Amino acid sequence: MIKGRLPIGQMSSVVAPAKQLNDMGPKEVELILVKEQNGVQFTNSTLINPAQTTTGTEERETWAKKIDFLLSVIGFAVDLANVWRFPYLCYKNGGGAFLVPYLFFMVIAGMPLFYMELALGQYNREGAAGVWKICPLFKGVGFTVILISLYVGFYYNVIIAWALYYLFSSFTGNLPWVNCNNTWNSLNCSDIWTFNRSSHNVTHRSTPAAEFFERGVLHLHESEGINDLGLPRWQLTSCLTVVIVVLYFSLWKGVRTSGKVVWITATMPYVVLIGLLLRGVTLPGAIDGIKAYLSVDFHRLWETSVWIDAATQICFSLGVGFGVLIAFSSYNKFSNNCYRDAIITSSVNSLTSFFSGFVIFSFLGYMAQKHNVALEDVATDGPGLVFIIYPEAIATLPWSSVWSVIFFIMLLTLGIDSAMGGMESVITGLIDEFKFLRKHREIFTLFIVVSTFLISLFCVTNGGIYVFTLLDHFAAGTSILFGVLIEAIGIAWFYGVGRFSDDIEEMIGHRPGLYWRLCWKYVSPLFLLCMVVISFGTFKPPYYGTYVFPVWANIIGWCVAISSMAMVPIYAIYKLCVLPGTFRNVSIYTVNLLYSSSSFMNNKVI
Repeated sequence: MIKGRLPIGQMSSVVAPAKQLNDMGPKEVELILVKEQNGVQFTNSTLINPAQTTTGTEERETWAKKIDFLLSVIGFAVDLANVWRFPYLCYKNGGGAFLVPYLFFMVIAGMPLFYMELALGQYNREGAAGVWKICPLFKGVGFTVILISLYVGFYYNVIIAWALYYLFSSFTGNLPWVNCNNTWNSLNCSDIWTFNRSSHNVTHRSTPAAEFFERGVLHLHESEGINDLGLPRWQLTSCLTVVIVVLYFSLWKGVRTSGKVVWITATMPYVVLIGLLLRGVTLPGAIDGIKAYLSVDFHRLWETSVWIDAATQICFSLGVGFGVLIAFSSYNKFSNNCYRDAIITSSVNSLTSFFSGFVIFSFLGYMAQKHNVALEDVATDGPGLVFIIYPEAIATLPWSSVWSVIFFIMLLTLGIDSAMGGMESVITGLIDEFKFLRKHREIFTLFIVVSTFLISLFCVTNGGIYVFTLLDHFAAGTSILFGVLIEAIGIAWFYGVGRFSDDIEEMIGHRPGLYWRLCWKYVSPLFLLCMVVISFGTFKPPYYGTYVFPVWANIIGWCVAISSMAMVPIYAIYKLCVLPGTFRNVSIYTVNLLYSSSSFMNNKVI
């Protein structure tokens, strides 16, 4: 990136005098960089509608209160994975020892990337695509993250629909997953746990809770595979409809309405988690479960898989790369302290993950003792934990229906605000890119949520779990790591860490420290590059239980993943094609330089 002093006389006469640049916020000058044998010179400098930029900044909607923004970010980052993935990874990878690589990657990559996205959105006051006016060649990564958020919405809303179905099923005297006397149960259903690893008959037995989920809710037994989906189940379709309606009326008016919804959806999980912990620690075997969760085995730190799990968890748990942080922060006031926000919200997210482990393992320890099996036989992650193991544990408690209602309300609130964040990323990103949509936000929001609903219908068929698994495996795996990598490279190496630091100083009054700048320029990109390589190198085809997906399904999955990643080169090629001159003349990048009045008066190209 070209950065240095440039005499004012070399700037095009189109550029306004410095005295006209006193407004707070970014001003745009488009400079096309053309290579010559004796160096690089600037030509065709043009001031791009400075009055419109300032006006657009003043008219942009902002959060009603600062706490609305913080709760929205926390609500998005703290999702179902905090409950069903982190505790299991901690237990599986050496207990307390897992915190060493987790905190290490949190410090060198998680927080810096989190801070970067908040600052990027707040300064430019645009969605995931619009912020790349600072470096148009990289605008494709904005469309990459928008597509990823859209793809995730196709199946994430289905999880919320499952939770809603369980919530409705909990309003009964006897929970429907406590025995094998229901119409959906098979002959292999057993009320007695037989998880003995030395037994060959384990696979022929299933618990009432497992059969309720797979046969009573999903109706998986009526499908032979992904090639035999069947029609959408009306019960799940109804629940999905309720979820979509809630999302629409939470988002249709912008952050002024969603900022009020998160007061409930972002705080309720903490109330429920505390209540479940207080109940869980009183159960027999709970202390053994918590001890297993926290047991420290530092020898596990020599295993590569432990570090890979920690790095992967950091990448996905904080929510960077979905465009949500950029979208949310774009509605902040220009002078908001985004540095403090980044520290607070990322710390809350990690502490929530750690705290939820006590809740989960207190109940898992209870289940292990109740059924006289090893903890490893009940410890699991993913949907199986929250829709099979945990409901079964709750069903054994006094007032089980009440505890079940409380638990699934928590799952609903965890899912709703995360789904709201993903939808807002798509809506804000596209509305900011296509300005005419701003006057029709309600209609456009309806179009997005209805489109999401129609695709989600494939996930509520008899074989819908196979579609769900395929999307979950490909939609936001390697592609999200790739997107964040390109984002970090674009900011650090093309726009420039120095220029980015100047932007932050203009907002909050001080430049980021050396630590942050080093992480942005070297550590975080290198970390992400390693993660992308590892992701490709360790790829395993998706499966569900004993079902192996056919080749054509994997091809479709890769097409989904590549479709989002391909936006980066496609847009770059498009940008190069529409630039004046030939490919031989045009540099590999074109930049819209953002400069402030102070830097202009110091004759710096920021």
